[in-house]
Amino acid sequence: MKKIIILLPIMLIFVNMNKVKSVNIPSKSIRIRVIANSNSKIDQEEKIKLSINIEKYVQELLKNTTSVKEADKIIKENITNINNEIKKYTNDYKLMYGKNFFPEKRYKGVIYKEGYYDSIVIKIGSGKGKNWWCVLFPPLCLMETDENIEDNKYKFYIKEIIDRYF
Repeated sequence: MKKIIILLPIMLIFVNMNKVKSVNIPSKSIRIRVIANSNSKIDQEEKIKLSINIEKYVQELLKNTTSVKEADKIIKENITNINNEIKKYTNDYKLMYGKNFFPEKRYKGVIYKEGYYDSIVIKIGSGKGKNWWCVLFPPLCLMETDENIEDNKYKFYIKEIIDRYF
């Protein structure tokens, strides 16, 4: 009986560690997704470089934005400027803004549901490589380099969100 009492909490911990959480990003949000040409090292590096820089560029455009409607208007008004910014990193791409498909993503024990979301999507070349995405508005982006690298780089804008919206 003592063995069961001791083992039960340990078993519950392992069961709970393997549970995957599902997260719903608010419907009033705008995402960004960058899809690499392929999974080659060069194409993935190009995707990462573009992702980091275009996310910073658009976040700067949206820095004083307080609503998704305002963010949408700013993006639409600046779509030519966004295109010009992308051209600094690649010439072989397709830019789409509106309702775009996002596949299910599992990251650090959380499932982000697939679906069509208001978003900027940048497809580099054939768009057959791994993709990166984040939420532009409200600003919450996670930057990861490569799933095979132990020390993934990431950043959260939680403090900014708390300060701005709460």
